[in-house]
Amino acid sequence: MAVSDEEIAHALDLFADLGSLSTRKMFGGLGMYHAGNIFAVLMSDGRLLLKGQGEMQARLDEMGLKRWTYQREGKAPASMPYWELPDSALDDAEEAVMLARAAIAHL
Repeated sequence: MAVSDEEIAHALDLFADLGSLSTRKMFGGLGMYHAGNIFAVLMSDGRLLLKGQGEMQARLDEMGLKRWTYQREGKAPASMPYWELPDSALDDAEEAVMLARAAIAHL
């Protein structure tokens, strides 16, 4: 399943105040970039995840946000450096941009 045009438009609207954004479709989802650096991923199932590196990882964990993990058959679970945005940020561009700016600062 690929992300819909509506899901892409919503994600771009949420982060519009960041300024110049670019996107790239990948694996049925969408990578979101600011100044050439990926900071968020829109998954093919519609989840919007924010990249966390350095101090931002601990902050996202402390917020109780769900980290993206996957498991291949016969392998141990693997965690990626992306966390789901809180539900409140999905409806509040100000909160989404605040979190995105903090994530971008640690890229």
